[in-house]
Amino acid sequence: MYISKAIPRRDDPEVYEPADLSGSGFVKLEDDDRFEIRMQYPVLKMKNAEPECLVRKEVAKRLKDAADLLPKGYKFRIWDAWRPFALQKELYEVYSEDLIKIFSLDRLSPKERNAVIRKYVSDPVRDIYIPPVHTTGGAVDLTVTDENGTELDMGTGFDSFAPKTHTDFYEDKGLQADSSAIRDNRRLLYNIMTEAGFTNLPSEWWHFDYGDRFWAYYNDRPALYEGVFDREVLNGYGKQ
Repeated sequence: MYISKAIPRRDDPEVYEPADLSGSGFVKLEDDDRFEIRMQYPVLKMKNAEPECLVRKEVAKRLKDAADLLPKGYKFRIWDAWRPFALQKELYEVYSEDLIKIFSLDRLSPKERNAVIRKYVSDPVRDIYIPPVHTTGGAVDLTVTDENGTELDMGTGFDSFAPKTHTDFYEDKGLQADSSAIRDNRRLLYNIMTEAGFTNLPSEWWHFDYGDRFWAYYNDRPALYEGVFDREVLNGYGKQ
């Protein structure tokens, strides 16, 4: 089922405001027989990087449900989860410069340029009701490793900036036959995560959401989680 079911083509989410906030607590995920925690922003030397893998408690449950659907010996390798607002702002500033160069965005108007940038990194808006989704604890970036601990080939790395990062890119029937393994690996990740209740950000094969405004947009229901911008605030949300 998980590699035979094609990934559907979807548009990127619009700004979505309806919310029915739950005040849900946070939990910390650690290495075990289901997960390998490899937070990437400390590795990339971001000044405001978060070293711990923190998610809402409902997200943790669904990640465990999804991990139970993986082939024997396979694991999720988690690259990013909750981010403080300072990290989101830092990423926007750093990646905006990269994106302008990669896609020659300096030729566009500021409005057009920002529209492209926001497809790859959320605008750091300090509004708890329409926050960057990673500040909610509802978004997670991850991949799959096999029984040897090797990451499955997904066609690009984490935080790449290219059309190939779109989750459905390898569903194109005109692609070469040797890309079928990449397509099947993405199908495995996508279908297991959506089976567990997550939604996917179409421009990033590694990004999945539960309870935040992207998830709410695709499910046409209110968001459950507000933005939690600082460690001091997060500590009041029942982190366990």
